[in-house]
Amino acid sequence: MDYRGLGRTGMQVSPLCLGAMMFGAWGEPDHDTSIKIIHRALDAGINFIDTADVYSQGESEIIVGKALAGGRRDNVILATKFHGQMDVSMGQPGGDPNKRGNSRRWVVQEVENSLRRLGTDWIDLYQVHRPDRDTDVEETLSALTDLQRQGKIRAFGCSTFPAEQLVEAHWVAERRGLGRFVTEQPPYSMLVRGIEADVLPVAQRYGMGVLPWSPLAGGWLTGAYRKGRDLPTSRRADRIPARYDLSIPENQRKLDAADALGQLADKAGISLIHLALAFVLAHPAVTSPIIGPRTMEHLESQLGAVDVVLSTEVLDEIDKIVPPGVNFSRADGGYVPPSVDDPSLRRRRS
Repeated sequence: MDYRGLGRTGMQVSPLCLGAMMFGAWGEPDHDTSIKIIHRALDAGINFIDTADVYSQGESEIIVGKALAGGRRDNVILATKFHGQMDVSMGQPGGDPNKRGNSRRWVVQEVENSLRRLGTDWIDLYQVHRPDRDTDVEETLSALTDLQRQGKIRAFGCSTFPAEQLVEAHWVAERRGLGRFVTEQPPYSMLVRGIEADVLPVAQRYGMGVLPWSPLAGGWLTGAYRKGRDLPTSRRADRIPARYDLSIPENQRKLDAADALGQLADKAGISLIHLALAFVLAHPAVTSPIIGPRTMEHLESQLGAVDVVLSTEVLDEIDKIVPPGVNFSRADGGYVPPSVDDPSLRRRRS
C-alpha cells in the first residue's frame, strides 16, 4: 500500500484503517475469529487500527491487544477513544456519571484502563469520541497534553466534532500553549456528505488528518440495500432505528439513492463497496477511511478499494445522485448539538 501522513504528526498510515468496533459482543463474539481478521488486515498492509473503550465495554480493546501481542505492536499505529459511558453498575440510569465524558478526572483514569486492556505502554492516537457540553475544551486539551508529555500517548484527536468546535479547540490550544487535535474522525460516505460544507475545509485549514467512520454508511452501501429486495436486519438497525426505519421519509430517500448508486457501480463495472470507499478516498482532505468488518468476507470485499480510481464522470454522477454537502438524515451525523437536542436551551425561563 501507499502510506499517507497522519496530519502533521510525521506518522505514516495505510489508506485504509481497520476499525475494531465489530470485534466483541457488538459483532463477532469469538476472539480467535476476530484476531484472524486483524492479522489478515495486517498481512495485507494495513498498519492502522482504531478502536474505542466503549466498544463492547472494553472487549474490543482486549481483542486488539491480544492480536498485537507477540511482536506486532511496534509496526502498528494504534488509535483508541474515550468519552462514552463505561459504568452501568450503579443501579441508576446511565451509571456512574464520572466514568464518562471529557473531564481531566476521567481522561487520566481511562487512559490507564485502555493501556491495560490493549496490553501496551503507549497509544499512538488518543481521541475524544464526542464533544461534552459539561466540560470546557481547555480542561480536556490540558489533560491530553500532560499525557502526551508523559509518553502515554503520542498524539491526540477528536471524533464527530462540529466545525466551530474544531476551530475553538485550535484557538484554545494556541492561546494556552497546549497540544492540539491533530485528527478528526467524522461520518462520511456517498450518503452522508454534510461535512463537505464545513468540517473538511476546517480540517484542511489546520492540517488535520481525517479518518472518516462509516464510509459504507452503516451497511447502506454494501449492496444489501436495493429496491425490490428484502432488506437486511441487524443489531445496528435495531439499536439506531432512526438511521434505518423506512417508514421515515429520509430513510426512504436514502434507499432510492443507494439503489441509484448501486446501478452506477454496476455501470462502472465495480462493486458498490469499492465505489463507496474509492469515493471517500478521493477527497483531498481524507487520510484513511475506517473499515469495520465483522467477518473475513467483509474484510476481503473492502481491501481492493485502495486500487480503484474513480473518473471525473463517475464522481459527477455521484454528485447528481447525492448533492455535495448533504445529509439525508440528522441521525446520520453522529452528533446532535445540545442546542438542538435539548428544548430547554431554546426557551426562555419565565
